[in-house]
Amino acid sequence: MRLLLKKGIVTDCRKKKEFCDVLIEDGVIKGIDKNIEVMDAEIVDVEGKYIMPGFIDVHTHLREPGYEHKETIKTGTMAAAKGGFTEILCMPNTNPVIDNRLMVEYVRFKAEKEGLVKVHPVGAITKGLKGEEISEIGEMVVAGIKAISDDGNPVMSAGIMKRALTYAKMFGIPVISHCEDKTLSGDGVINGGLISTVTGLKGIPASAEEVMVARDVILANEVKGKLHIAHVSTKGSVELIRRAKEKGIKVTCEVTPHHLFLTEKEAEGYNTLAKVNPPLRSEEDVESLKNALKEGIIDIIATDHAPHSYDDKNTDFTSAAFGISGLETAFSVLVTALIHTGILTVEELVEKLSRNPGKLIGEDRGVLEIGRPADLVIADMDCEIIVDVSRFLSKGKNTPLHGRKLKGKILATLLEGRFVYRDF
Repeated sequence: MRLLLKKGIVTDCRKKKEFCDVLIEDGVIKGIDKNIEVMDAEIVDVEGKYIMPGFIDVHTHLREPGYEHKETIKTGTMAAAKGGFTEILCMPNTNPVIDNRLMVEYVRFKAEKEGLVKVHPVGAITKGLKGEEISEIGEMVVAGIKAISDDGNPVMSAGIMKRALTYAKMFGIPVISHCEDKTLSGDGVINGGLISTVTGLKGIPASAEEVMVARDVILANEVKGKLHIAHVSTKGSVELIRRAKEKGIKVTCEVTPHHLFLTEKEAEGYNTLAKVNPPLRSEEDVESLKNALKEGIIDIIATDHAPHSYDDKNTDFTSAAFGISGLETAFSVLVTALIHTGILTVEELVEKLSRNPGKLIGEDRGVLEIGRPADLVIADMDCEIIVDVSRFLSKGKNTPLHGRKLKGKILATLLEGRFVYRDF
């Protein structure tokens, strides 16, 4: 089977080639050049549109098994494909928890059977996400996990985290750390600051994140393990990670699109759709995150896609679930916040969405060249969209972005040369 993409702007993290054709055969890129002519190929005109490597989301919640009313592997991967993601890492906070070999195999089987994109399970650091006993990490690695994390449940014990980093190092996988000191965040629901004072909602201080970032960096340095810090949200965390990298400590980190685009002001009026953990922070924090992304202090952009049912959010702010459904809006948010503002180039965005996430999980991705699998995204950087949750493929319609006007649209996603999403 041959597919010929005509006159696209071929872009990876290193360079951009304008008005080139891309020839795909049997799921592999066979040619990149101007005016390729072949027989018996399906020709798709993508003139002026960007052709990029497929994105990799290292932080997705698929909810299955146990919470299929929020999301399933099928609907989550449909949303991922629509968002331009060809690979995703799914977090283990399911029911049962992904903390053993059987559960890893179950998720992989379901994903191979029903998923539209590649799904890599993340194994739990501790059994049942309880923070008490290390999971059988070695067995889960054999079954196919790419990382370990207790995401959503911070590992409060420094001793447990040190052991996790030690074991993960033995198997060459990263520990993805949800940095939150529960003794400081308590039952907070919003950023500790002006808006929490005005609304009377309990605040989560920046220190709750930063204390744990500092602890885990210290442990990673001692163990020489591979630490990845999830959803960085504060200026202080950025500075701690900057200093760690300057010292040569093996630490990487991610930021979400919503932490780059929205501030704590979204929660004014007690808007539960803006309730997320870590919380949306101050304008100063947002600017610091953008600068750190540009400088390379922040390595990866990940969605932290957290779909919820209508009832999970349609309640009082304190009772509402944390989380934003983010796979289908991520690209448009990033193009609006980073590309059209000149903060990142398209090549740099691809590095954060594809190349660096691939490196984290040991996959050679993010380079668009002959001989590579044709996991590709076709996008329009200037197309204006209005976010409409009724058109979401995810079961989770929970986003504060509904009705917002954004720029940038995913037109198609290809997995091994096959269209898994197409909207043109």
